[in-house]
This record gives sequence, C-alpha cells and structure tokens, in this order.
Amino acid sequence: MIAPVGDDFVKRYRLEYNLEALEGVREDIGEKAYSRLRSLLEYRLSGKEFDRSPVGVKVVVAFSAGSDSTATLKILRWAGFDAIPIMAKLPQMGEDVLARAKEWGAVLVDVPGYMDEMEAQIRKKAPICGRCHAMVMRAVEDYAREKGVKIVASGDLLSSGLISIYQKNDLVTLNLPAFLAMDKGEAIGIIGGKYDLHFGCPLLRRAAREAPSIKRFGIQRVLRELRARALTPEMAERLILDILSD
Repeated sequence: MIAPVGDDFVKRYRLEYNLEALEGVREDIGEKAYSRLRSLLEYRLSGKEFDRSPVGVKVVVAFSAGSDSTATLKILRWAGFDAIPIMAKLPQMGEDVLARAKEWGAVLVDVPGYMDEMEAQIRKKAPICGRCHAMVMRAVEDYAREKGVKIVASGDLLSSGLISIYQKNDLVTLNLPAFLAMDKGEAIGIIGGKYDLHFGCPLLRRAAREAPSIKRFGIQRVLRELRARALTPEMAERLILDILSD
C-alpha cells in the first residue's frame, strides 16, 4: 500500500517532525487512534510492520474522488480505520466524478450558498479556490460533528509538521498525505491509476476565462506543490502549460 521512505532525508525529516505534531493531539484523538497513526509513521520511517486489524475509530474523509483523497481513503482503511468518504456535491461536478464517488461509498452533502459565493468571487475577479475549499471543508466538518466523529482527514500533500495533524476547534484535522510525507506519484501509485495532468476544475476554468489574471493563482498552487516536492518538475510543467492553454 505505502512504502518506507528509506534514506530520503527530506521525507524522514518531515515524518519525524510529524511525530511531534501527533503527540500534540494525543489526548484529543484517544489512545486507539494515536497508537495506530504512530504505527503508520513508524512504518514509513523504518518499515516496521504493525497490526492493521479494525481499530474501531471512525474518520471522516473530505472526498473529491481525485488521486489524493482516494489514496487517503485507501490508506486509512488499509490501516484499520473506519474511513467514511464525504463528498460536497458541487454544481460543476460531472457524472463521472459522482459515479466514482458512489463506487467508494461516498456520502454526498450540500454546501449552502456555494454558487452565490462563487459567483460573487468571479464578479470581483478574485480567486475562488481558497473560498471553495473553506466552504467544502466546513460542510464536511459539520457532517463529522453531526455524526460525532472526531477526526476529519484530507488529501492535502503540503501541510507538514505541526499542521499535518492539529486541533481545530472541537475536531482534529489530519492531512494524511502530508502527515505521511507522500508525493503525488505515490498517491497515484496507491490508487493504481494514471494521473491526468490537467487542471480540471470547470468553475476555475470559467473564472480564468472571465479574468485571465486568476490563472496566476493556479500557477502559484502548482509551484507550491513543486517546492514541497509533492510534484516532479515534469508534472509541474505540464500542469502550468495546461493552466495557460485556455
């Protein structure tokens, strides 16, 4: 499923730092979740095998059916967590995305006021990704609270160190790929697919057509992932060219 990082100095450094972050939420997530997540980190560091039987801990996964969130779901289930994929149903989603989500047993939740907010951002020629992400995560977190689930996981590749897992009000956010110092290539390998090097959000493309300056925010996002070694230079180049192509 996942492999140890071996002698990769940067990934080892990130994982050791993430151990400190895990200690910071130990009381908030309970001993069962803490022990299993620590075992996952130790496996990444040294290859030490661990018990992967069901641990009896529910985790809500913010699920988009993309490579990162799908890998997150698969790893958590492999590690013995009861991982529940929650997908925010957005107007720009195609039937293929919804079909993939259904295959994984995703629960669909609404995002109140979503398009009103996005249209306002587009009219102002302002970036939409940050606002979209915040609204989606709020809907997923609300579901977790309603169901009494303490941990909300995401497919974020970048949030290393103390923000790879942290307390957020009454919940604990777990950015699992970042927590395990994964990169995009590893996520793709875990889901057994090929990564479509395409910046595919239809709403973002529409916003960029109406305000081409918005493209720079997409490029900045790609470059952040490149600097964090989540993308290879070849992946980053193809994504940036795709953003500029419209």
